[in-house]
Amino acid sequence: MASRFPLLFLSSLLVVASCWCVEGGTLDSNDPLIRQVVDHGDGAIAGDNELLNADHHFSIFKSKFSKSYASQEEHDHRFSVFKANLRRAIRHQKLDPSAVHGVTQFSDLTPREFRNRFLGINRRLRLPSDAREAPVLPTNDLPKDFDWRDHGAVTAVKNQGSCGSCWSFSTTGALEGANYLATGKLVSLSEQQLVECDHECDPEDKNSCDSGCNGGLMNSAFEYTLKAGGLMREEDYPYTGTDRGTCKFDKSKVVAKVANFSVVSLDEDQIAANLVKNGPLAVAINAVFMQTYVGGVSCPYICSKRLDHGVLLVGYGEAGYAPIRLKEKPYWIIKNSWGENWGENGYYNICRGRNICGVDSMVSTVAAVSS
Repeated sequence: MASRFPLLFLSSLLVVASCWCVEGGTLDSNDPLIRQVVDHGDGAIAGDNELLNADHHFSIFKSKFSKSYASQEEHDHRFSVFKANLRRAIRHQKLDPSAVHGVTQFSDLTPREFRNRFLGINRRLRLPSDAREAPVLPTNDLPKDFDWRDHGAVTAVKNQGSCGSCWSFSTTGALEGANYLATGKLVSLSEQQLVECDHECDPEDKNSCDSGCNGGLMNSAFEYTLKAGGLMREEDYPYTGTDRGTCKFDKSKVVAKVANFSVVSLDEDQIAANLVKNGPLAVAINAVFMQTYVGGVSCPYICSKRLDHGVLLVGYGEAGYAPIRLKEKPYWIIKNSWGENWGENGYYNICRGRNICGVDSMVSTVAAVSS
């Protein structure tokens, strides 16, 4: 298990080092994109003195993430946003010391732009009051650590691009796992089918519907999939990152069907039990700390439970590594949809036990048809 995750080590000088997989390589604490926010040895977090070199950091950022801007005015605006996000990363590091926060591919976006382009839980949608609840499962024999990647039920990390379609990736990830359990085959399913064809509405609010790049809800997407007869392969209906096209669903090419789906109790032992028994789970989360997340176990002291991002829960660990001055922290393993160059190879580790950032608040399980 431990070998899957880049770990944070604390040297005898109390200098935090980190690993961040980027384009086949790793970044350590000497990388200027990370060094500006890590512990400097005396417990202090880098501050405004580091921002004096913000132009140099911005040049590295533009090169590393292939950023270019249409005009000098736009360039200057993005540089201003970048400096503001350096300060945000510093604040996040103070609030979330068991993780590492720094510069990511989102560091030239305002919080509003980040929400609009890369999140996508439709806030008007909510779980219907009559949503089917998952049955209570025994929890006394749960393994201490569990990861569906080790059991072949998780496809490679995908990238939603600048489209608020995270809900569709959460949906396909859960059904990919359920379909694997039902058929023994791991098949990558089509998010684009959901983006272009799924307009399922909240039964209690007919004006709240799954809306492509403008957001949606995983349970509504499961309902659509059940009614439509299933999802196609990703290769047969490839992802484009836009919702401007027309629906191209071909029922004859369906490869995964929903048998049923249900909402899991807020009890984290029940979440773990459903994960182990039923496969990866569709969950919603507050993503405010994810804009600056680099690695480690994220356990912020304060985090809103206002849900705005759909992700996939694939496993959990019993004791996530934290610097010596902090206790070890059990964590959930979250598959994200921002590509492998974000976070820990596309994954986010977040504390278990206190519903951090609302991660336990909206959890759904799905079962697939076995034939």
